[in-house]
Amino acid sequence: MRLVCAISMTKRILVVEDNPDNRILITDVLESLLYEVIVAEDGEEGVTKAKAEVPDLILMDLSLPKKDGWTAAGEIKAETALKEIPIIALTAHAMVGDREKALEAGCDDYISKPIDLRELTSKLKQYFE
Repeated sequence: MRLVCAISMTKRILVVEDNPDNRILITDVLESLLYEVIVAEDGEEGVTKAKAEVPDLILMDLSLPKKDGWTAAGEIKAETALKEIPIIALTAHAMVGDREKALEAGCDDYISKPIDLRELTSKLKQYFE
């Protein structure tokens, strides 16, 4: 008898979001698209989980308790083992210059809230294909 071991190709996404409603919505959408979801509720936990879990992509709210998303993104990108992980900022900050500020902090991309699910899925495909 021959045993075959299947290797999971499921992409793992860390969602760093403090708003429970947004967190549930994003998690439900990602799981329906068959992504594995890791959740953090503040910036400190986001950095800790990024280091421990090494996800394939991070969705980072910028207005977070304990440590804001700009700081958390910068800390994650400063880690050699994590610097290649794409970080997409999720934010209600849609003023002139906010996108640039997010990119300067280390985010690779930016989606404004309320989240357009077509835009989110399009960006995920872009990073995973």
